[in-house]
Amino acid sequence: MTERKDYSGQTVRVKNVTERGTQEYRVEGYWDELTGRSWAVSDGNPAAIAYAVRTGIKDLPLDDNVLYGKIGPFGHLVHVDEIQS
Repeated sequence: MTERKDYSGQTVRVKNVTERGTQEYRVEGYWDELTGRSWAVSDGNPAAIAYAVRTGIKDLPLDDNVLYGKIGPFGHLVHVDEIQS
């Protein structure tokens, strides 16, 4: 597995994760490292369900380069490709 960039504790900009355009996203860490399992098998988790829907709509990769963080008070999963540079 390739070394992943550590975004933990950072605030980054993401686009179109919610219906509000570009927003600040406070990263807690990679989902699989925080929970011990892939987002794809996180049945019943609202953030994982919303992310699964977005993977189909936005044609996101189906790998585990997925971060957990917050936009405002709400948790969201974001693929590292969605981070604005």
